[in-house]
Amino acid sequence: MQTTFTPDQLKDPGTQRANEILRACVHCGFCTATCPTYQVLGDELDSPRGRIYLMKDMLENERVPDPTTVKHIDRCLSCLACMTTCPSGVHYMHLVDHARAYIEKNYKRPLSERALRWVLAQVLPYPMRFRVALLGAKAARPFVKLIPDKRLRAMIAMAPKQVPPVSRNDDPQTFPAPQKKMRVALMTGCAQKALNTDINDATIRLLTRLGAEVVVAEGAGCCGALTHHMGKETESHATAAKNIKAWSNEIDGAGLDAIVINTSGCGTTVKDYGHMFRNDGLADQAAKVSTLAKDVSEVLMELLPQNAPEIDPTVAGTEAPIKVAYHAACSLQHGQQIKTYPKDLLKRAGFTVLEPKDSHLCCGSAGTYNLMQPDISGQLKERKVQTLEALSPEIIAAGNIGCMMQIGGATDVPIVHTVELLDWATGGPKPPALRADKNATPAVPILR
Repeated sequence: MQTTFTPDQLKDPGTQRANEILRACVHCGFCTATCPTYQVLGDELDSPRGRIYLMKDMLENERVPDPTTVKHIDRCLSCLACMTTCPSGVHYMHLVDHARAYIEKNYKRPLSERALRWVLAQVLPYPMRFRVALLGAKAARPFVKLIPDKRLRAMIAMAPKQVPPVSRNDDPQTFPAPQKKMRVALMTGCAQKALNTDINDATIRLLTRLGAEVVVAEGAGCCGALTHHMGKETESHATAAKNIKAWSNEIDGAGLDAIVINTSGCGTTVKDYGHMFRNDGLADQAAKVSTLAKDVSEVLMELLPQNAPEIDPTVAGTEAPIKVAYHAACSLQHGQQIKTYPKDLLKRAGFTVLEPKDSHLCCGSAGTYNLMQPDISGQLKERKVQTLEALSPEIIAAGNIGCMMQIGGATDVPIVHTVELLDWATGGPKPPALRADKNATPAVPILR
């Protein structure tokens, strides 16, 4: 694609990167075949190719974003399926992130939009604030039909029936491994700590059992993805910088072999810290953190032996291998290009792994997307749940809390994180979501 940015415009690092990406696009249209919003809406401007034209025009002319351009860019899920499909290597993620930051600086949204985005940015990245909000949403459930705003109804619907108690395993500390093979930092995250504490608990048990000393670093928290994808660079860089400094202290101290992330949406962002801070004083530290960042499945492929023990059928309550429908989170399969590891690990552990026919398409969660674009998100959720249930699975497994909440709210099939199943298969407790009394306090030991 030909571009006409001026030399002065190209002095800006973000514009320079956008120019490189735009020039790589050859208008082929392969991206439209795998774009979820184009599949649902059928509008060229709701495809990656259409959005690229809109972003090019906006950035080249340095114009104030118009409502049409903003609408179509807001509708993008950032699922990054287009990056998997693109034969020209167009780095759509960096382009759309830059466009969103440009819109945030140059476009004044309606008051209701500004208020919603402010609330999300001030609540979701902070676990205790989010817990309070979830309790409020739970109290509002009986009155949800009386609320006219679709997005507010979506926020209330997202709240789990039970808000789990705080897990002290998320506090800064070190969990020793009986037979230490490596030392890793676990990113405990933000929203996940409020929505589902079982995931981090299972991750710590599993990693230490397999030989990884696990440290929860002092000062680490939200990865910054939620605000980053809203174009709020100041907020996202501030929280990301805290992580970089916290993990750098561990790297410079006792050392780290990996930074383990069990929420793939966060993993995609942390692995991009090197790019985000390329012109910052933290550039070298950020690049090091990005290099060490690993999805939990990448580390488990090193630690879990090929001949891992299979689940005892008498424990599982079944005479045949348990059928697990694996949902591939977009941030994992497209953002990080990790496609087989979770499935390979589940197979090693004795599960029968099933995949839906539309495994490349987004479930509609996409960070805050299901709250800001509930209609499109709802259509994608319905489509995804139908293809998963068509497999008649006993369990659905995923590697991202957002996907788990999105899918779990529309099916009776229990959904758990991949690490919960692997923890169970290697000697840990049965995942609480699979127990008969799901509302009971989980009998999971505190690993102090």
